[in-house]
Amino acid sequence: MNGHANVQSESRFDVVIVGAGISGINAAYRLQERLPGLSYAILEARDDLGGTWDLFKYPGIRSDSDLFTFGFAFNPWNRSNPIAEGAAIKTYVRDTAEKFGIDKHIRYRTKLQSADWSSKEHTWALNVDADGKSKTLTTRYVIFGTGYYNYNQPLEAKISGLENFKGQIIHPQFWPEDLDYANKKVVIIGSGATAITLLPNMAEKAQRVTMLQRSPTYILSLPNRSASRWLAYILPTSVYQRLQRVIWIITTRIFFVFCQRFPNFSRWILRQTVTRQLPGHIPYDPHFKPSYNPWDQRLCVSPDGDFFQCLRKGKADVCTDTIKTVTKKGIALNSGNSLDADIIVTATGLKLQIAGGATLTVDGEKLDVGSKYIWNGVMLQDLPNAAFVIGYTNASWTLGADATAQFVTRLVKEMESRKLIAATPRLKSSQAGTLLERPLLNLKSTYINVAQRTLPMAADQAPWQARDNYSKDMKFALKGDIDTGLEFVQGPSFRLRPVVQ
Repeated sequence: MNGHANVQSESRFDVVIVGAGISGINAAYRLQERLPGLSYAILEARDDLGGTWDLFKYPGIRSDSDLFTFGFAFNPWNRSNPIAEGAAIKTYVRDTAEKFGIDKHIRYRTKLQSADWSSKEHTWALNVDADGKSKTLTTRYVIFGTGYYNYNQPLEAKISGLENFKGQIIHPQFWPEDLDYANKKVVIIGSGATAITLLPNMAEKAQRVTMLQRSPTYILSLPNRSASRWLAYILPTSVYQRLQRVIWIITTRIFFVFCQRFPNFSRWILRQTVTRQLPGHIPYDPHFKPSYNPWDQRLCVSPDGDFFQCLRKGKADVCTDTIKTVTKKGIALNSGNSLDADIIVTATGLKLQIAGGATLTVDGEKLDVGSKYIWNGVMLQDLPNAAFVIGYTNASWTLGADATAQFVTRLVKEMESRKLIAATPRLKSSQAGTLLERPLLNLKSTYINVAQRTLPMAADQAPWQARDNYSKDMKFALKGDIDTGLEFVQGPSFRLRPVVQ
């Protein structure tokens, strides 16, 4: 691969990718594919690649999207199970990075502290902590593949009396690998994907596991095997994998649109599927009857119905109530009941942030991310030469990540051919007063509502609308209008480093 020699010693790059998770690896591949002479580096704050799949270690950690679409389009998931455990996903990401030589570009233990754009030099100065040493890297373009939550701090669980508890309090984001919960009474506070995953997995060893929820969520049981796997026997592997990916993209989209268009019918269908799986002593209402419509919050997936199997075995339970206070030995509820516990797991959500928490400045002036609009779901108003990888809430994250990467490579290629060195999203004064604010992430989950002011804004008008449709976004990425809303600067050459032959 041209341009990656001595990546550890170089300090000037055409593009720098922040984060070596799914988003970063995908972006790196697209750069290599579309701009093979371009120099790039990936900054990874942790000791290993994988992002989310390297961070989370709680029992049963798995994807909540199918791997046929969550996996890379250029290196398809080749197993039959659509829902995969974290360790398998991390191995898959590592194998992909090694297969395409992307791993050679990764700088581990290199955390981005701040990024300052110079309008005079038309470059970014990236101040990083490189294994305890302060360094500055220079680049023309930055791709933030850092996701949208804080790796270092969980969302604070505001639970009355939590400090009184004499047992162990665990947050899934920082799961102790040596935690012994065999024959212990466990209470999991929360009802999202993490809680739905933890309950059946912890129940295998624990004496009793109770999921304590303030309000229920929708849970969809799916067979953890592809319904179209018979096609593998009659089609070439590459054709079958592409077809399978398309099938999952289309069916997932149809299901989402159906739920949005026919919420009452969707609620009825989901109710029927859940009721059939519940044991007799656990009623649907109130434990599985959400107050919102399907897809107002993300649906939780239960592969092979493992969540409901666990309830039927009798070692786990669901309690829908609110907490009065935490005591020395458990939780007192406002209903007057109480739950005994040796371990409390606070699966109450994630703390959101943008750009991995790095400070963003333009000519020394700090940018208030929460006051800026997102341009076509990719770039930020008034921030030059920077892209933010933001996936979907109603489909696989990687689909959105790839739409972003495809757009960025096209933009950079266009800038090179037109002799442009900077592109900045600008809001026209005539449009500023007419925009109606819309949330960046179209979900009503508590942890998202808490963080609204720390995330960029979206609007009701193009090109400031949030993305939510992969087909539409990919069409824009490959052939859409890149001039409306972007301000360009002419220059001699986009590349900071000459092409190495």
